[in-house]
Amino acid sequence: MPVAQYAVASDTGRKRRRNEDNYVVEPPLFAVADGMGGAQAGEVASKLAASALEGGAYGAGGLERVESLIQEANRRVYDRATTDPAASGMGTTMTVALVEGMTVVIGHVGDSRAYLLRGERMEQLTDDHSLVNELLKSGKLSEEEAQIHPQRSVITRAVGTDPDVDVDAYPVDAEEGDIFLLCSDGLTDMVDDEDILDVLYRHRKDLDRAVRALVSAANRGGGEDNITVIAFRVSGDATGEETMRMPALEPEEQTREAVPQEPAVDTMVIPPERIEAELLDPDSAAARAAARDEPPGVQQRVRLLLTMLVLLAVAAALLVWGLLR
Repeated sequence: MPVAQYAVASDTGRKRRRNEDNYVVEPPLFAVADGMGGAQAGEVASKLAASALEGGAYGAGGLERVESLIQEANRRVYDRATTDPAASGMGTTMTVALVEGMTVVIGHVGDSRAYLLRGERMEQLTDDHSLVNELLKSGKLSEEEAQIHPQRSVITRAVGTDPDVDVDAYPVDAEEGDIFLLCSDGLTDMVDDEDILDVLYRHRKDLDRAVRALVSAANRGGGEDNITVIAFRVSGDATGEETMRMPALEPEEQTREAVPQEPAVDTMVIPPERIEAELLDPDSAAARAAARDEPPGVQQRVRLLLTMLVLLAVAAALLVWGLLR
């Protein structure tokens, strides 16, 4: 067993009423699913997706296995969404890691993420299937704007929203001591990569403390969404007996503010081919949110520029007055 240690923590966050995240921790298989949908449909979607993976670590080759597991998850969620009116439109993200020797196969749909910590460096292994990432790659948003964009929750691909899903799946060559991190966007929207790296590196020898510290950091950052974090370490000489299952946070260990009166904005799916049309349509949800986002940034820059100009004008007037005296 190449997995030497692993840990998981999942928390509702400070603004959600329910935890719609689910996870699978069955070494050598790990997964995070972040559900979406009205009422309790998001929780149902992520649970159905997670159940499709349970007991599925072994079988065909790793790449094909991961793809087939996610496709099975997609089938289960889609079937439920199309036969149960209460679950209509539900879906979930899914990020999977299957360890096979010193190779880790990653499968990915949505905006949950996988990271690799190797030594003092951390690399994001997945590419977000999200509106913000599409705008970022097209040059329409800067990194700074992407981090605060109100439509960070708009994704372009999800498990269960269509009969078939396009899965990103690829192998990652692991090295002794590598730490892999899977997480929902409740972490990455609240904690930037540099701080995730800092926490994970500081607690790299104790993954239980690492995942708990990351959840706490996300809650301190606002806790606007459910937070799920899985970390596991790869070791060439690890044995099954060395593997440790770390428990999720218990309710009494969670530090949250009272649930606000207004619910947090839920995730929505916009296929990539519809992104430009959505943004051009002034009545679309994406366009309205984008419009809300742009003025504050522009206004802030204008106010800063005007302040600087006023200060320069005052300084120039004082200088001229001093010269004329």
